[in-house]
Amino acid sequence: MPYSQVRESLAAHPRVWLVTGAAGFVGSNLVEELLDLGQTVVGMDNFSTGYQTNLDEAVALHDGAGSFRFVEGDIRDVEACRAACVGVDYVLHQAALASVPRSIADPLSSSQVNVEGFLNILVAARDARAQRVVYASSSSVYGDATTVPQVEDRTGRPLSPYAATKATDELYASVFQRNYGLQTVGLRYFNVFGRRQDPNGAYAAVIPRWVDKLLRDVQCEIFGDGGTSRDFCYIANAVQANILAATTPNAAATGEAYNVACGDETSLNELFAMIQRELAPHHPGIASAKPTYSAARQGDIRRSLADISKARRLLGYEPTHRVSQGLAEALAWYTVRSQSAGRPVAATR
Repeated sequence: MPYSQVRESLAAHPRVWLVTGAAGFVGSNLVEELLDLGQTVVGMDNFSTGYQTNLDEAVALHDGAGSFRFVEGDIRDVEACRAACVGVDYVLHQAALASVPRSIADPLSSSQVNVEGFLNILVAARDARAQRVVYASSSSVYGDATTVPQVEDRTGRPLSPYAATKATDELYASVFQRNYGLQTVGLRYFNVFGRRQDPNGAYAAVIPRWVDKLLRDVQCEIFGDGGTSRDFCYIANAVQANILAATTPNAAATGEAYNVACGDETSLNELFAMIQRELAPHHPGIASAKPTYSAARQGDIRRSLADISKARRLLGYEPTHRVSQGLAEALAWYTVRSQSAGRPVAATR
């Protein structure tokens, strides 16, 4: 069913949703969309990587009749998960420590949050008789697989603790569906980007980090030779995939994992040039910016490109934003954010 029809159906027949990691980048965008559709939304977060401002903005921007309740809690606490799951129809599980470098530096925390925390959510959802759990997996599960584009049934060996946690989550989800009848759907995100993605910290994603640096007249760093490629996916596409996965009437579509991407391959050199072109008309000094190049990071794969035919066929997923369209929207938000934060914006070089 096309996403437009799903939205109409939900608006006419509201449900109750739990969004874990609600104060994060993907979670807050899900909260905003669900509230726009008049849904009842429970948000859960412990603010370890999320921000109250994300929630405030998501709730303030929605123009639907939805209602929102927030539960501050840690998914590593099973009782907090149980409390959040009471009366919930669908769980959209986004809470995670989502970073390859972070997981290499601290594999214990990655496992505790991404595996044990996910297991707590599965147990709580099962006991609350939730209809379905949709969870964030990752393209990192493809590891050293050489097939390009990546197809869901051809994964390789994980190259980082983070990838291992997401592969384990997929196993647990499958086991819970077979043993307990709890319907699950995994979404393998491919480099999702967009508004509210944090540009700060050592583990910030590449797009917000580069935008923030360019606006502050700070040189950007590319790991490797710039030929590393990714399938960058705008947040609107990820939001659509979550809601389609939660509501599909096709039971055969559950118990599966799906690529969530655009099916477009963009190198880091190409990405830098695209961001530069978008920003330069408004900040002319950025036109002459040059990146530096450093050694490739441990655990990073060389090429990442998704085959999204499975999600199209079984979920009705169809990306609404290609990379250039998503960048145009995201960069406008980042520019406003940088200016409102009182940061200097590059004007000349």
